[in-house]
Amino acid sequence: MSEQRGNEEQERKEDEETHTGESTLTTDVPEAAEEAEAQVDPQDEAEPLRETQKTGDAGNSTATDVLETVDEAETQADLLDDDERLREPQRRENVGNCTATVKVVLVPGGHVMTVAFAIGLSIQELIRHLAAEVRVPAEVLQISLDGRVVEEQWSLMELGVRPQGSTRMEMSSTDPATHPLRPLRPPEQDNMPDVITVRVQTDEGVFQEVVVEIERPPQQKAFLGGYRHQLTGAEYHHAAVQTRSKRRPDRGAVVFSRDTQTADLKSQVQQCPVHVSTQMAAVGCHVSCGSDRLVAACGGYVTADEHRDTRLRAVICLQSFARRWLARQEVDSMRTDRDRRLAWLEMQERSRTEEKKEQLRDRRRRWMNPQRREDFNLLYHALEKWRCEEEQRINSSLRGAERKAALCSLLQQETQLIDHIGRHRIAARSDNYEQSVMSFLDKSASPHQWRAADGRLIEMDNERTVRARELRDLYIELSRSARSREERLHALLSVKHTVKEHTCELTHDVVDLIDREVDLMTRGVKAASLVGLRKRISTLFLQYIKTPAFNPEVAKLLKVPRNQRKSDTFRCRGCHRNLPSSDFSPSGNTRPSGRCRDCTGLDNIARSRDDLSRYESILKRLRADERRLNAEAKIPFLLQVEDLRYLLEVIWESRSDLQDLFNLVFLRWERRTDWSPWNCILLSKEETSAHLEVEDIHKEYDATFIRRIGQKHTLARCHFRQIPVMAEFLDP
Repeated sequence: MSEQRGNEEQERKEDEETHTGESTLTTDVPEAAEEAEAQVDPQDEAEPLRETQKTGDAGNSTATDVLETVDEAETQADLLDDDERLREPQRRENVGNCTATVKVVLVPGGHVMTVAFAIGLSIQELIRHLAAEVRVPAEVLQISLDGRVVEEQWSLMELGVRPQGSTRMEMSSTDPATHPLRPLRPPEQDNMPDVITVRVQTDEGVFQEVVVEIERPPQQKAFLGGYRHQLTGAEYHHAAVQTRSKRRPDRGAVVFSRDTQTADLKSQVQQCPVHVSTQMAAVGCHVSCGSDRLVAACGGYVTADEHRDTRLRAVICLQSFARRWLARQEVDSMRTDRDRRLAWLEMQERSRTEEKKEQLRDRRRRWMNPQRREDFNLLYHALEKWRCEEEQRINSSLRGAERKAALCSLLQQETQLIDHIGRHRIAARSDNYEQSVMSFLDKSASPHQWRAADGRLIEMDNERTVRARELRDLYIELSRSARSREERLHALLSVKHTVKEHTCELTHDVVDLIDREVDLMTRGVKAASLVGLRKRISTLFLQYIKTPAFNPEVAKLLKVPRNQRKSDTFRCRGCHRNLPSSDFSPSGNTRPSGRCRDCTGLDNIARSRDDLSRYESILKRLRADERRLNAEAKIPFLLQVEDLRYLLEVIWESRSDLQDLFNLVFLRWERRTDWSPWNCILLSKEETSAHLEVEDIHKEYDATFIRRIGQKHTLARCHFRQIPVMAEFLDP
């Protein structure tokens, strides 16, 4: 009996250790009742359940079980007196595993959360449990008791909480703005408490209140089996299938049963059949060999070396196929890279060819239809090149009078070509004149614009812009051709009334010419005879518009306004005129060159006949490349076309024909340093990709080549040091 009681006591201890620290549904009953439940036989427990099912009293089944358990506990109380003394030290150790009711008030919302928690656990573990409930990081939570913050390492037992007792605490967030405390329970569940108090009768006339925590599962618990009353239809669940299975604690040692350690021996006699027996011929015993047959192996005997050789050949075969597959993959990859590289090279070559063809087409278009100053310089350059070639041919093939006659004929042809180019220039200038006049009038009549703080473009008109717009409209009506007589008279009268507002010699001339045209039109003179008169009227009215006294808005657009300072006006050494700085070609010096643009262009037509468009294209490409590499680059934008020409022809000695100049590009010598005349290299377009891949020029290029490039950089330093704007960028 004592042995059975010891086993049941051990099972009860294991049950207590398994359920320690859990915050699930907990029903606390007296220890005597728990010990009695552990000692009750399962068959005895089933008897009250069956009797209850027979009576059909389904509503009082739970209370009857509790009362019967208490009665059985009283009967076993005397048997457990001796065991109480032995379990007293262990019970004191398990006091910390007992639970208590903790009511937590969320500050400042005032919502109350009630949980059952072991009094031996620390406040830090309680905070972690609550943080998971309210879904807030545990680092921002703090627990207060009676107005003061509780240390996290303290336990509920140290704070004075007793087993099966209750306490009230406040929980707040240190960061309420980011992590506020809000209850996560749905509103329909707010009327259900988290903890209820059950009054259980432990003895006759003795009742004890037990705190029970209600667990709300996320889903309805499934029916796992039980009994159904045939009359009332009430269902009774199995306690075994509705309760979690008990697990024995790990003892720390591997235990084996005796059955697994003992071998089971059996003795059995077996008699072989006759046909499996073997009989040997001997003296006095004859064995017939009539039905015998000779059995031989299909193949020969294979030795260990032969087997190893076979396996080796198989391995070599597999390796050869695998290496062949790997080699084929590598070759395919190399072939793909080669095809991609060839396609890229072909694309680069095609782009260079197309670019060169486009440049040639552009030059041919400029030859056939010149419109700008650079286009006519190209024509004069081609004319000079043709004249030099013809003169060289005449000097090398003819002598005496024939040579002089050929040179005279060449001079006449040159004069005729210059005359044709001049006519094209006059026609282009007349076409461009109307465009320049309209652009000038549109600029003077445009409203003032500025960008607002919100990014909108604001426009404003004043009396001066309105005046300029009216004069522009009058000039457009006056210059319009193919008009009827009435419209022309209306335009002339409008201009006459406008200019009569001011009295001066210019306005008198305009009025006299308008009266003359009106008189001739009334006499029936044809419009073709009035072209010159109308041109004079338009020219004088344009002069009237460009006068700041009559149109104040044009003062900011005139080349030499009246309020211009003398420091902005320079004297040309060729035509001896005082012109603004905008009429001179820019240079690296602080002052413009001695001759204006018109004198420079006239000298180019008469003597030098140079074409700088090819150098201008190289400079544009250089500026575009440097802007892409460094948006703050300054030196390429300070260089002028003449400076680049000197750098290319004198320093780098590249006096080549047109095709070579189209194929030349300026690049950086040191990749990590901004471009400058003393940090550059002149290469062809085919060589640029190879130079851009060079990381260290001292490792890739020969010392002689590097020394020759350094000499060119020294010459560039000496030349550009004379220009004050470029001198400040030189190394100290």
